[in-house]
Amino acid sequence: MKKSTAIASAAILALPLALASCSGSTPSSGGDGDTITVMDYYNNEPDKTMIGEAIDECAATIGITVKRTTVPGKDLIQKVLQQASSKTLPDVLMLDNPDVQQIAATGGLTPFGQLGLDGSGSAQGMIDAGTYEGELYGLAPTANTLGLFYNKKLLAEKGITPPATWDELKSAAAALTSGDQYGVAFSAIATYEGSWQFLPFMWTNGGDETDLTSPEVAEALQLWVDLVKSGSASDGVINWSQSDVKDQFLAGKAAMMINGPWQIPALDADASIEWGSVQVPVNKAGQTPVAPLGGELWTIPQTGDKAKQANAAQLVECLTSDDTEMKLATQRFTVPVRTSLAGDYVAEMPSMEAFVKQVENARSRTGELGEEWPKAATQIYTAIQLALTGQATAEDAFAQAAAG
Repeated sequence: MKKSTAIASAAILALPLALASCSGSTPSSGGDGDTITVMDYYNNEPDKTMIGEAIDECAATIGITVKRTTVPGKDLIQKVLQQASSKTLPDVLMLDNPDVQQIAATGGLTPFGQLGLDGSGSAQGMIDAGTYEGELYGLAPTANTLGLFYNKKLLAEKGITPPATWDELKSAAAALTSGDQYGVAFSAIATYEGSWQFLPFMWTNGGDETDLTSPEVAEALQLWVDLVKSGSASDGVINWSQSDVKDQFLAGKAAMMINGPWQIPALDADASIEWGSVQVPVNKAGQTPVAPLGGELWTIPQTGDKAKQANAAQLVECLTSDDTEMKLATQRFTVPVRTSLAGDYVAEMPSMEAFVKQVENARSRTGELGEEWPKAATQIYTAIQLALTGQATAEDAFAQAAAG
């Protein structure tokens, strides 16, 4: 998850009605079935070109023409609403994985079983993200997740090994805090980014979004409170996006950070810093690190044009093939969703090893709550803000957040 996607309340309320009206609608683009439309939110470079090249290569292989539209991520859902209303939905629609179940619930997407597509060989977490009421509606070529980055020089100077447990994290962060340099940085901002960064600590500790008032969830939040209160993490984390966290790390103001592999190109571009990465620390040794899956799924809307849907299915199949997954993962510092590719990918991209391991046990954010996930995400980041600003204890923050 590179950034949160803002969805207006009005759009959420209108979504079921607007998309349900498109089921069985007139064809999206009409005419030649060998020309299909695609819409995604990769509107910034270098992703725009990388994804575009993959689409073009697949189209050439299949023998079709693709007309692609890119929109800013924050505008995608509103665009979907507008197109649903005018019956002009694209033949292939890319969605951020937490949005798939919400859109599928409206009846606006085609079940992949009807198109001969399945998710065999893909990471289970991403299959869960694309599944609604037992039907698969989306597939992803690659995924991303979170890990712990560390400044090798700073840790070596203190004789510190990368922390694997919460106690080790607190100890290392304290030892690495000096002057304007904090031991660790993370994003606790009041957006979905803050919730996303908290999930590895909550899930690994046995906490669950179905009961945010559990002791396991409170214990994870207390870790963040302790890091901030002790001065090992800046109290500015409540305002930092993940990009801000990366900037703090690059500026030498944080010796460690929680972040994702999409930051690696920026890290590699700075020759002054030598970095490493490990999985997110666990509470107790022996626990399995569980982090959230980020990434986008390719779906096929209900347009009413069977010829175009057949070609759309071939395009999605090509985009999630072994060759395409490896190419996109290598270019974009993401992880192939096909688990059989893990070994070859790590051999080619050794800096991604921790993230490949993290994806093996990563979870879909919508796996438990489905289309209700956004409510839980809001409660999570609200509780984080309450606790880190001293307005509530870690034990009371989630109940207070739920009460509004």
